[in-house]
Amino acid sequence: MSKKKPKGGTILAISSIPLILVLGNSMLIPVLPKMKSVLDVSQFKISLIITVFSIAAAIAIPILGYLSDRFSRKAIIIPALILYGSGGILAGMAAAWFSNTYTWILVGRIMQGIGAAGTAPIAMALTGDLFKGGEQSKVLGLVEASNGVGKVISPIIGSLLALIIWYAAFFAFPIFCLISILLTIFFVKEKKKEEEPPPFGNYVKGLASVFKTEGRWLLVAYLTGATCLFALFGILFYISDILEKDHQIDGLLKGAILAIPLLFMTTTSYITGTKIGKNMRLMKKLIIIGLLLMTASFSTLVFFKSLVPFFSVLVISSVGTGLVLPCINSFITGSVPSDRRGFVTSLYGSVRFLGVAIGPPVYTALMEWSRTGMFLSTAGLTLFVAFLCLVLIRVGKKEPKQESDSLFEKLEFT
Repeated sequence: MSKKKPKGGTILAISSIPLILVLGNSMLIPVLPKMKSVLDVSQFKISLIITVFSIAAAIAIPILGYLSDRFSRKAIIIPALILYGSGGILAGMAAAWFSNTYTWILVGRIMQGIGAAGTAPIAMALTGDLFKGGEQSKVLGLVEASNGVGKVISPIIGSLLALIIWYAAFFAFPIFCLISILLTIFFVKEKKKEEEPPPFGNYVKGLASVFKTEGRWLLVAYLTGATCLFALFGILFYISDILEKDHQIDGLLKGAILAIPLLFMTTTSYITGTKIGKNMRLMKKLIIIGLLLMTASFSTLVFFKSLVPFFSVLVISSVGTGLVLPCINSFITGSVPSDRRGFVTSLYGSVRFLGVAIGPPVYTALMEWSRTGMFLSTAGLTLFVAFLCLVLIRVGKKEPKQESDSLFEKLEFT
């Protein structure tokens, strides 16, 4: 890599990519009840608006991750953003003019999901390529914070756009994508590959070697990221439903309320990313503390239905999520050499998307079953994942004298 440090424009461009990704689901969360009413579909079918996007992304991510390793990050990111915006246009046109509206919206959402596969996970790999050491963790913290900022502002944007017409959000996607495309074209400068990419067979053998030596930690890291996103989007789906159904809160106020826990998560993510550097002992502690905070929060939510105490307890979970995600991102991004980083970070993104995908439908079933059971089940899951992190990650006693391209050279495994 060039010794010249990437400038602020590069960081802005990289940060814009996950921001676009998050809008894909979070901007639609406050609109789902209205969409359900207009389209006259079941609660489960409306949850599929989120789920098909995330499943399509989860399937496509490993493929695009490999292609980004073989060619370049920009060669994947820019077409992915174009497809993402095109899916939004299709969904918006379906809502405005097509018959079989619901089906065509799902098709547009699948297109957006495939496009989303080439955004945030590839941006993480790109960050690993352009930044090293403690600076890499800081930028990854900004990337996660940008992800969080998207989650904070997107319910508000979605609610504002819905005041125009309920499907207006779909037409907003290509505008945001165009901004990110222009930033990426002008500010992201990749170094040309000095060597030809390895044949596919050798590439697969290299990945198998990575997972053979580091697989247990990677699987735990993947599960941790998926659990955080599952809990986040599950609870947002639940809140969006009860705000209208139980409290008759809609419009901009609803978007602002949905943004509260996301604001706490974003702030915590940013602070965590700027402080952790390459301190893996600290990362492990923060991951476990964060998961325990989530456990305590979801366990306690059982006792509160009034909005103020409910959200006061919920923000504890948001702080926990903000502690966990930047640390997991730093571990995974630094886990492998750059020639395989795209696939490994993309597989992580794929698992995160699966967490997002199953959140709304699982919470739909749990809401119908038992409110208490819903919260206690989530608390049990986060506690179990905290236990896995405690047991399966052992940080080595000695730190190497020089920065390593692989964080896992500093780790021991059970």
